[in-house]
Amino acid sequence: MPMILREFSSWMLRYRRSWKGTIVISVANPLLFLIAIGAGLGRLVDPASLGGLTYLEFFAPGMLAAAAMQNAYVEGAFVVHSSLRQDKSYLVAAATPLEPRDIMAGHMLFMAFRIGTSALAFAVVMAAFGATRSPWAVLTVPAALLTGMAFAAPLAAWAVTVDRFNTLDTVFRFVLMPMYLFSGTFFAIETLPGWLRPLAYVTPLWHGVDLCRTLSLGTATPLTSAIHVGYLAALTAGGIAVALVTYRRHIHV
Repeated sequence: MPMILREFSSWMLRYRRSWKGTIVISVANPLLFLIAIGAGLGRLVDPASLGGLTYLEFFAPGMLAAAAMQNAYVEGAFVVHSSLRQDKSYLVAAATPLEPRDIMAGHMLFMAFRIGTSALAFAVVMAAFGATRSPWAVLTVPAALLTGMAFAAPLAAWAVTVDRFNTLDTVFRFVLMPMYLFSGTFFAIETLPGWLRPLAYVTPLWHGVDLCRTLSLGTATPLTSAIHVGYLAALTAGGIAVALVTYRRHIHV
């Protein structure tokens, strides 16, 4: 654990020098999204079409989960690739007593910090806009964190093996963005064609969106929430297990 904390503290030291730049992603982006789409365009959506919900109440918790996924891609794919291929901070760390598993775990701990703090900032903005209906909305923050880690851990395990940055960009455009659009963030899954719904239901983002939304609205059930949490936790654990192997194979000096 001390070795893991050394790697984590290294990331925190760098973050202390750049945290102001993350305000745009953590606070300004959700604020603008909720104003433009939720409180602006959303007024054109008939609440009757959403079961009596305003579009802001429907959209905001879904966007919370989607933002966690986006942050996870930045931290788990782009930053991991850069740490090995561009600035080579992983290789510098590997020249110390730190083992690849320590580098991986310490960085993932920092990823969790970044995703969690961004989710907290988003949730505060949601509450300020009156986009929640239930006290259970407080649990949307850990739900968004789990959603983000369900992406970050497998992405880190994969990104450390990728040689070309363009590969990351291609996956972001053609895998992440379609998932962003068709996982219930902007509109209900039930409005999709019947053949497409099963694909949406197996995506991690749908599980995160539905978990955050039902908690925010107070409609969550123990069984459904347990399924969502189990699915996302399994992806996180699987990603960590694979990362232990890929980091060991690709980080060396």
